Amino acid sequence: MPTINSHGWLEKNGASYPLGATLYSEGANFSIFCKNGNSVSLLFFDKIEDVEPSQEIELNNMYNQTYNYWHIFVKGVKAGQLYGYRINGPFEPTRGHVFDSEKILLDPYSKAIAIPDGFDRGAFERRGKVSIPSMKSVLVDLSLYDWEGDAPLSRPFSQTIIYEMHVGGFTKDESSNVQEAIKGKFLGLIQKIPYLVKLGITAVELLPVFHFDEQDAPMGLVNYWGYSPISFFAPHQSYSTSLDPTKVLDEFRDMVKALHAAGIEVILDVVYNHTAEAGKDGPCYSFRGIDNSLYYMLYNNSDEHMNFSGCGNTFNANQAVVRRMIIDSLHFWVEEMHVDGFRFDLASILSRDESGHPIANPPVLLDIDSDPILSRTKLIAEAWDAAGLYQVGSFVGDRWKEWNGKFRDDIRKFMRGDEGTLSNMVTRLIGSPDIFVEKGREPERSINFVTCHDGFTLYDLVSYNWKHNSLNKEENRDGTNDNWSWNCGVEGNSNAPYINQLRNRQIKNFLTLTLVSIGAPMLSMGDEVCRTQNGNNNAYCQDNKTSWFDWNLEEKHEDVFRFVQLLISGRMLRDMTRPHFNMCLSELLSTAKIVWHGIRVNEPDWSHFSRSIACTIRSINQEMEYHFMFNAYQDTLPFELPLPTLGGGWKRWIDTFLESPDDICHWQDAVPIENNVYNVNGYSIVVLISL
Repeated sequence: MPTINSHGWLEKNGASYPLGATLYSEGANFSIFCKNGNSVSLLFFDKIEDVEPSQEIELNNMYNQTYNYWHIFVKGVKAGQLYGYRINGPFEPTRGHVFDSEKILLDPYSKAIAIPDGFDRGAFERRGKVSIPSMKSVLVDLSLYDWEGDAPLSRPFSQTIIYEMHVGGFTKDESSNVQEAIKGKFLGLIQKIPYLVKLGITAVELLPVFHFDEQDAPMGLVNYWGYSPISFFAPHQSYSTSLDPTKVLDEFRDMVKALHAAGIEVILDVVYNHTAEAGKDGPCYSFRGIDNSLYYMLYNNSDEHMNFSGCGNTFNANQAVVRRMIIDSLHFWVEEMHVDGFRFDLASILSRDESGHPIANPPVLLDIDSDPILSRTKLIAEAWDAAGLYQVGSFVGDRWKEWNGKFRDDIRKFMRGDEGTLSNMVTRLIGSPDIFVEKGREPERSINFVTCHDGFTLYDLVSYNWKHNSLNKEENRDGTNDNWSWNCGVEGNSNAPYINQLRNRQIKNFLTLTLVSIGAPMLSMGDEVCRTQNGNNNAYCQDNKTSWFDWNLEEKHEDVFRFVQLLISGRMLRDMTRPHFNMCLSELLSTAKIVWHGIRVNEPDWSHFSRSIACTIRSINQEMEYHFMFNAYQDTLPFELPLPTLGGGWKRWIDTFLESPDDICHWQDAVPIENNVYNVNGYSIVVLISL
């Protein structure tokens, strides 16, 4: 822990830098930015349940204010100290000022947050004094944790397979067989790392782990996904096993360290586009009470919040102070918490100026893109927002990868047999060159996925034609109607063998297209074992079996799990016996020669009505050769096979129509094909290899 003397600028009145609460051997420095407030008081609390502070220190604007930074050094305070702020200022809604000196405010730079029992969001939606305990910031000491030599893994995107997952939902179900105390916790996830290793993924993308407001949901339900942030620094307290609010930092770091030891990167789904404070009638936790007109985008001369997020407010990301806080947050998670990357929720909001208009060179995005501390960090953009700004393929910066929503939609449409979708499917297969046209960029700029947390699970995609969201208590109005799904003949669960076989085949088709296409693939938690949400395509408020991982499915759908395992193994070329061959499938395909066919060699049918295609892919170095056949018709099609240029002849790697274990195999077990015609059954994909 540093001492005061090592920082000559640190005097008894405190210093403006660093922001937040910083612990030293003699005490702690507290600094907060507030431009429009008249006075700031630092509050100390003895217990989490305290309504009133045990000590209140009013900062002197002569000695404790530098520019718009309010600061003080307090001797003798130690790690674990509970604190907050009161800020007095004008209540002038027409100017965006809604200061409320009765509210206890969180430090925006809090590294830990204490939540009292009986906390009630609704109590903080009203002006004036609150009779129940507020949330409190916690002073932490980050210097004592032993990383044991851990460091981010820095795996290239070309060798990355992302598994999007929810920390709590992964182990909350009783079928997880983890200890009760760690179910739904960071430590519970550690217990299931062997499963992730067995599956073969290389990175987990965790749904939000910033501390979020669980009460931001319809009455009687819980905000499960976590897209309702209260803090951009503190890990979510409910994911800790301890009542000590500082222990969550250690448990998060334990999880990261364990995942790294298993060769798995950690990517965080981060929400810098809005907060849990919602619109003008939302609760006052922190930003609203510190400087509402600075932290949020507001319409001129009002306290009405712009709402490009669909969540009531929009964070003012390109305001200088807010921009700095976002960068500081990212630095914290990389330097102190060792995360490997970030997926930015509704990232296009970060390209809007303070008036809400899209700008060509948004400062915050360019800062992130060029930041040296983040230079080895994975950056993924959800390149759209809730107000219609769609930037997939045109997102600013050199390093960003982008969720490819067109991949999702075009693959879904083709595999359910829609006419006029063949050309788009092929374009997605080869890396979406119509979207990502910039030369010199790696093909993994496209993050390819068919499902994610938002929408149907893969099983539901082939089992439901319509969303079934009544449990969300919004009369089924929530969630998208554009699912491009197909129930294969029956809505919901079915006992008909033909229906279930077709669904199983379609699931494997989607998995195949995701994992053989050029780009970086992403799988959604549980799709590898046919997890269902019973048709709910917006389960953000379902912290129950609807959303949780049912571990009984691993055995029930072991054929699909095995299929994904071997697909990943094939994509990573783990079956290659040539030690000098160090490419992965995505790298190989992006440099290969492709020849297109129909059911006859060299005669592809690109017409509007065509729903089948074949292609032969030959690696430039002549090490490998693939032949793909896609049939989205109901009937079987006889595909002529071209002569392979390699001497081994064609062997069957994948045929999604066949039952396990014949549907896919290790390459050394691939079955030789003797005929020059291969019958591809309806709604099936076949992949042949020649080595």
